[in-house]
Amino acid sequence: MNILCYRSPYLRRILKSNKKNNDNVLTHIKLSNTSPEIFQIVLEYIYGGILSLDEKDTSDLLKVLATADKLSLQELVDYLQGYLIENKSERLEQYFEFAQQISSNSNNLLKLQEFCTNLMVQSPEKVLKSLNFTSLSEKSLISIIKNDDLQMKEIEVWEHVLKWGLAQNPTLIPDPKTWSDDDFKTMKNTLQHCLPFVRFFCLSPKEFSQKVRPYQKLLNQQLYEDLLNFYLDPDSVSSHNIQLPRKIKINENIEEVICSLIVNSGIVSTISRWIDKIVINDNNFNESYLPYKFELLLRGSRDGFTPKKFHELCDNKPNT
Repeated sequence: MNILCYRSPYLRRILKSNKKNNDNVLTHIKLSNTSPEIFQIVLEYIYGGILSLDEKDTSDLLKVLATADKLSLQELVDYLQGYLIENKSERLEQYFEFAQQISSNSNNLLKLQEFCTNLMVQSPEKVLKSLNFTSLSEKSLISIIKNDDLQMKEIEVWEHVLKWGLAQNPTLIPDPKTWSDDDFKTMKNTLQHCLPFVRFFCLSPKEFSQKVRPYQKLLNQQLYEDLLNFYLDPDSVSSHNIQLPRKIKINENIEEVICSLIVNSGIVSTISRWIDKIVINDNNFNESYLPYKFELLLRGSRDGFTPKKFHELCDNKPNT
């Protein structure tokens, strides 16, 4: 009993309180969501100071970490976080939902929180494949969508915010055409802390018309009017602070974007902004915008310069 009290501040508080109120009475301690097998592993650490990690499954190590955090075993918490991140990062991605859940519910698992946040921001596609996105807490969702380095198109950000909001209101039918004013108010209240981090001014006119206009009642009236003016007239002045596009990473090999001996990433970035009608009135903004992969249709040194070859390779090509 003394060892338990010495090693675990959590158990020390409980046992000390019980001793004052119930002398010589057996103490029952219930740890919710902790299996006997996991608690036995933790007990072996408490009494022996040893924990064998090599033969443990990543899911079990996460359960041990959650229990150690609950028992305030700080030394074990710090070690397990470092071990999992340094040695089991790929396996952590497979158990992302559980890792994110236990870290977001604790103020002590900061390293694991940082790992989860970085994964959500840098590789959202991995998160979406391994995680029921709608199970994220509002805090976690905001930590993703507010990040400048989120590697995701803005229209996808908006679609996932909507998907998350619908999951919080399962009685709502996904089609906004069927929503009543009360339905819109409910959804607007659900998303009130998320909407400021969606960069609506970074959408294409087509995306705005098809994906945002049906949900216009979710937006502040002045914001919606500014958006409407912006997409009708890009030179219009908005009263809102327009956020710049996210910093999508530049491919280290420009051939992954376009196979060209003349066109560089800067030219491709400019063309991409023209396509999406993204206007950046900031001379200090140097980030490349590369949401598309360009396919080389004709190269003079390879295909020749004849009109016949030009029409043969370039006529009736979509998205040109």
